[in-house]
Amino acid sequence: MLLKVLKWTGVTLLLIIAVGVIATALRQNIRYEAPYPDVKASLDPAVIQRGERLAYGAAHCVDCHKTFESDFSKTDPRPSLSGGRKFELPVGIFYAPNITPDFETGIGSFSDAEIARSLRYGVHPDHTVVFDFMPFHNTSDEDLSAILSFLRSLRPVKHPIPKHELNPIGKFLKAFVVKPAGPKGEVLKSIKVEDSIVYGEYLANSVANCSGCHTKRNMIGEYIGEPFAGGAPMKDSDPSKESLIPPNLTPHVEGRITNWTEKEFIARFRQGRSIGHSHMPWEAYASMNDLELRAIFKFLKSLKPAKNEP
Repeated sequence: MLLKVLKWTGVTLLLIIAVGVIATALRQNIRYEAPYPDVKASLDPAVIQRGERLAYGAAHCVDCHKTFESDFSKTDPRPSLSGGRKFELPVGIFYAPNITPDFETGIGSFSDAEIARSLRYGVHPDHTVVFDFMPFHNTSDEDLSAILSFLRSLRPVKHPIPKHELNPIGKFLKAFVVKPAGPKGEVLKSIKVEDSIVYGEYLANSVANCSGCHTKRNMIGEYIGEPFAGGAPMKDSDPSKESLIPPNLTPHVEGRITNWTEKEFIARFRQGRSIGHSHMPWEAYASMNDLELRAIFKFLKSLKPAKNEP
């Protein structure tokens, strides 16, 4: 009798697993709908220049989308954004796409509205979901237009990029958990550029993505910790290198910058990378101007002191 029960239990489990595998496979390309933002690229040189400053500075597009072999330093301050950088994550392997206007391998075949929708609402031009790695859901129309204008102005580079390779966990999450991420509240048309708490909050959350690393998040990117109170450990693909923990940036007694002055904060960014395998895009952030850094510093100092529970 026991053997019979075990047999049917095994058969039932196999059926459940089979159904799960089939359902996961069938749901890999679910289509979603989202609004198309009224954001258009411009040929205005001033707009393109601002987009370049954002892409190679605060918005740090270069950190992920630079060609894998290229350097981003004083010797190569404007590397190609033709993609290819490999990211090995718990849910699979991801490759940063080519964001030059090449028609076949880049963004040349996509409309302005399709690209803007991908960034703001997390829906690809083919209507599938975008894994939420980028912080541009609440980026102002003006700044989104500037970035797009700059990308359109680039020389097209034909550089095919491999497709993402999701592991079974990643495929399950994509099928049943990951949903398009959109903006919180009303998106600004534009924002006044000044060294204020308001502008600092905007930069830290919607452009530079300080919150994305310095706030604890789960496997699919959902925030689960106190804002800016420190992130989850970040492992390096090289197992010989120690995991790094993004520090607490609130004015808590254990906060990294609690006792720093504005001058010391800016000086740290001008110093650049001190830990070779740091995940922070120091090269891009080092090119932010003093106004931007002062605004971020004022915002961080205005936060409620907080500490994550162990």
